[in-house]
Amino acid sequence: MPNLTRLKELFHERALKFGDFTLASGRKAKYYLDGKQVTLHAEGLRLVSLGFWELLEEFDFDAIGGMSIGADPIVGGMLTVAAEANRDVVGFMIRKESKGHGTNKYVEGPVKPGMKVVIVEDVVTTGGSALLAVDRIQDFGCEVIAVAGIVDRLEGGAAAFAERNLPHRTLLTIRDFGIEPPTE
Repeated sequence: MPNLTRLKELFHERALKFGDFTLASGRKAKYYLDGKQVTLHAEGLRLVSLGFWELLEEFDFDAIGGMSIGADPIVGGMLTVAAEANRDVVGFMIRKESKGHGTNKYVEGPVKPGMKVVIVEDVVTTGGSALLAVDRIQDFGCEVIAVAGIVDRLEGGAAAFAERNLPHRTLLTIRDFGIEPPTE
């Protein structure tokens, strides 16, 4: 596994903010993890991509993708790692809304129906964004074999994935930053 200590440091330095925030799930939070501050940083993306490659080595997949914009840099990094490992893997991006012109499709990239795919995400809270990506790529005709996140906030995402029989892997959890998830 790559240097997870260094990855935690990068999240502390670049991505972890304290205050009053509204998350994509609609929940209120006292901290925010802006994963793009790490995945759009050369060292951060390298650590994430190498970490995901090892985290997902138990799975046989043809493609990797997720909800645009959060997954986009991760997909690019993973494709580079796949090329270095001589693995023929393609990437895809899923739009929140169809583009409204041309083909009006939600899924972009060379992915094809029937492929086994992994959905990636930077930060997992309730799993809603990743599950929307799962629904869209399944509607496209692919088989989702796993969901991977960089950091799990431990606020229901893992349970939501388990409910759908989707294996879920993460590099870190919010406890790795000394933060306890809220109890409900």
